[in-house]
Amino acid sequence: MTERLYAIGDIHGAPDRMQDAIDRIEQDGGRDARIVFLGDYVDRGPQSREVIEFLMEGLAKGRNWICLLGNHDRMFSMFMEDYPRTDKHLPVGYHWFHERIGGVETLESYGVAIAEKERIENIHQRARAVVPQEHLNFLDSLHYSHQEGDCLFVHAGIRAGVPLEQQDKDDLVWIRDGFLDDRTEHPFLVVHGHTPVDEATHFGNRIALDTGCGYGHPLMPAVFEGRDCWILTDKGREPLLPIK
Repeated sequence: MTERLYAIGDIHGAPDRMQDAIDRIEQDGGRDARIVFLGDYVDRGPQSREVIEFLMEGLAKGRNWICLLGNHDRMFSMFMEDYPRTDKHLPVGYHWFHERIGGVETLESYGVAIAEKERIENIHQRARAVVPQEHLNFLDSLHYSHQEGDCLFVHAGIRAGVPLEQQDKDDLVWIRDGFLDDRTEHPFLVVHGHTPVDEATHFGNRIALDTGCGYGHPLMPAVFEGRDCWILTDKGREPLLPIK
């Protein structure tokens, strides 16, 4: 019997939309449904802390969930280190608190308000005082990818022709160029988030599930049986077929 797997794209601090996606999954596959979360639990939305706590509690209760690391989750983790770091992949002039990234909203969910032109060292000190170590441990425990059945689940994508065990971790959470425009047939169907699409889209060799929750749009969970895929609407399954 083909294993049934579910996936949820980028949540970005929106627990209500996450719960709606999980409800749709459980209506299709029951409470024991195996769900892969594709990362980016934090930033942009107002309730990053609540999303992390929900996922942690679910895993602690033995829910059949796999949580992957997204680039926004990693930026949060980097900032919370003893000496805060900025991800090297960000463009010049960008940082975690840039208005397009969302770190301000994440720290606000922990009660850390950021004043204009406040020094990073002061923000870091206050954040270290209130962000629970258990949340940081959770971030550090997240997987970069998960391969199961005919699918490879990853936050951003992969570099074509490179064996999975040799993939660069930066690519797994950041890649766009060289992946989105590539039509190479991979050994598995790549299921990813990271790059927003208007709706869940099947590109033949990959499926994009970041439907812009970080910008106020709904999450669209998907179910996989082998390489066959459906999205889960409020009316049930709808086939997700390769675009022509």
